[in-house]
Amino acid sequence: MTYPIRALTFVGAIVALGTPAVAQTEVKIGYALAPDSHYGVAAKKFEEVVTAETGDDFTFTHFPSSGLGGEREVIEGLQLGTIEATIVSSGTLANFVPDTGVFDIPFLFRDLTHARAVLDGPIGQEILAKFDNVGLHGLAWGEQGFRHITNNRNPIHTPADVAGLKIRTMENPVHLAAFNAMGAAPTPMAWPEVISSLQQGVIDGQENPLSVIVSVKLNEVQKYLTLSGHVYSPAILLVSKPFWDGLSDAQKAAFDTAAAEAVVAIRGFVDNVETTGVETLKARGMEVNALSPEEKAEFQASIKSAYEGYYKTYGQDLVESIVSFQ
Repeated sequence: MTYPIRALTFVGAIVALGTPAVAQTEVKIGYALAPDSHYGVAAKKFEEVVTAETGDDFTFTHFPSSGLGGEREVIEGLQLGTIEATIVSSGTLANFVPDTGVFDIPFLFRDLTHARAVLDGPIGQEILAKFDNVGLHGLAWGEQGFRHITNNRNPIHTPADVAGLKIRTMENPVHLAAFNAMGAAPTPMAWPEVISSLQQGVIDGQENPLSVIVSVKLNEVQKYLTLSGHVYSPAILLVSKPFWDGLSDAQKAAFDTAAAEAVVAIRGFVDNVETTGVETLKARGMEVNALSPEEKAEFQASIKSAYEGYYKTYGQDLVESIVSFQ
């Protein structure tokens, strides 16, 4: 069969151009803090490893500094499939997987090594798997570090020093119970509202790990920092379950590898800030004090009533198994 010259030219053009490229899948990843924060460092590492493992399969778009809204809004976006990935604090996780609240119990963990061992071990991985039941998929536990209190009213040494203190907490019933037991006036608030509320005096203080306090420069709106270490604050790398279910096995393996590398990055950042953060904040003008073992014991005693509630909610066996985990 012979073809007109014009048709042959058209066919030749198609061959020359090659097969049309397959469109990349966009991964929108949102997080509450700045690109140079521990969240930003982890998100960048996550993208780097996924890209190295999968080539041109995915293109990442980052939305730092709450660019897609507060943490609860972002998680709900993952459930709907309108957002693909996020790194979030434990603040709102109990609204989706109630068992995650157990990790927020004050004075539960001895140190970072203990906390990481629990989260990476059977207890943490069993709870991580429960996100699959609520339209989400948990890739790995990251962290923010131990939480400390900042405020503009006074230094804190005893529970009496927090009496009536309007302190922003996450939307977390475990934290609320603890601060209520201490006699404070906990005020749940989404993170994007916190800085302006501190500036305007709507709240007196807040509590967060050094990784957050340093990265968002809370020293600009807070005078006193008390190194209370009252709660270990995990973070989590989540992806949308609809998105996850659409990946091939090879792509899922790549995302798992990337999540593991992101955890190494975020924990390395926290380790560094735990070492250097206090001096950084002092240099910026904050007045810093650390609770002595005796002062910390007084705070522990002040929340005994809250612990009774934690036992009822999560089971005393689970709480004690975390405390005693080696």
